[in-house]
Amino acid sequence: MTEIVKGNKKIINAWVTYDLANSVYNLVITATIFPIYYMAQTVTKDDAGNITSNIVSFFGFEFKNTTLYDFAIAFAFLIVAFLSPLLSGIADYGGNKKKFMQFFCYMGAISCSLMYFFNKENPYSLYLGISLAVFACVGYAGSLVFYNSYLPEIAPKEMQDKVSAKGFAMGYIGSSFLLIVNLIMVLHPEWFGWFQADGVTPDKGFATRISFIMVGLWWLGFSQITFYHLPKVKNVKQRSSEGHYLTQGFRELKKVWNELKHNKQLTRFLPAFFIYSMGVQTVMLVANHFGADEIKMESGQLITTILIIQFVAMAGSFLFSFISRKAGNLFTLKMATLLWSTICLVTFLFVYTPVHFYVVAAFVGLVMGGIQSLSRSTYSKMLPESEDNTSYFSFYDVCEKLSIVFGMATFGIINECSSTMRTPIVALVSFFVIGFLLLFRMKKI
Repeated sequence: MTEIVKGNKKIINAWVTYDLANSVYNLVITATIFPIYYMAQTVTKDDAGNITSNIVSFFGFEFKNTTLYDFAIAFAFLIVAFLSPLLSGIADYGGNKKKFMQFFCYMGAISCSLMYFFNKENPYSLYLGISLAVFACVGYAGSLVFYNSYLPEIAPKEMQDKVSAKGFAMGYIGSSFLLIVNLIMVLHPEWFGWFQADGVTPDKGFATRISFIMVGLWWLGFSQITFYHLPKVKNVKQRSSEGHYLTQGFRELKKVWNELKHNKQLTRFLPAFFIYSMGVQTVMLVANHFGADEIKMESGQLITTILIIQFVAMAGSFLFSFISRKAGNLFTLKMATLLWSTICLVTFLFVYTPVHFYVVAAFVGLVMGGIQSLSRSTYSKMLPESEDNTSYFSFYDVCEKLSIVFGMATFGIINECSSTMRTPIVALVSFFVIGFLLLFRMKKI
């Protein structure tokens, strides 16, 4: 079994390549092309092409189409939050966490490719689309449980901020490249010879569905570099004689919690992380819906917005890493949460045109990559010396996934009860303000 040597450049590069591989899901499927396509497939239009209804029926219940999507993603993350400790326990006691990472990677990639069959002409289209969105999300989030746990094993503490930022930056670069290719396909399908049955009208729907296949192939392809070079865990723990191995992960989670209770920094960081993550993740998942519903932006404008976020976020992840080295992680996280709350408040009060949305998107990109990268490395640096990194990061991932569940559910419920998507933004502001205040309980990192 290959032993992991901390600081090994080949292993670190292989690790960050998985960010390059899976980030196309986050950008193309979660943030841009799939939500736009989903909206087009779930609205009713009149003969003039005007939208007459955005209400959908799902298992006998009626929802706004955006609310149904919010609830579906929240449900997917709830599944991952339950599975994380279960799977991490199995992986720790079998020494096979890389295999679990592969399983979830393949589940997510294949689900993305199968979205090709999500078509309005199919009477079961909505059920297929929502189901695949859930499976793809579970695959993406499930693989990250094991991926993140490698960070303290491959990089010493003084390198973890930089390595974490490098991973996010690689993801932004790769996913932006594929999104641009997909955008060209969707806007100009005639360049590729894709026309509807009349042989004259460009088939944008077909081009969109081809992009889903490309996401799956990209994810599968680049992940092979990671899986080839990334070693297995270097130690396999002995399973306790008490209880079934399927419950061992929950035992480990309880053990980790009991150990973390004696670490004041971590017990003060995790509640703050949980609260502000409710805001960060929700913004990332609903931004496109807000642009489409509230500002009436077209698909090209929405994708342009996401590209602005991506390219600014590349610089943002490294900028926040640099600031953290100079001023400390805690100061930088406080600054990030304060910026997030300001962005949401400005959006609520002043964003009414595409130009306004573009400006806000640039600021979102600046803090988006920074706060995600810094949160991961901050948690990693506060962990005690342990061979049990998967269980510790399982705890972190459960916190993050549950924050998404509560954030998306809160946003979805308020959105369903209100006439505008502007109202739920007030909840997002409160998440960031509370997270900012909770960080004051911590000592400088």
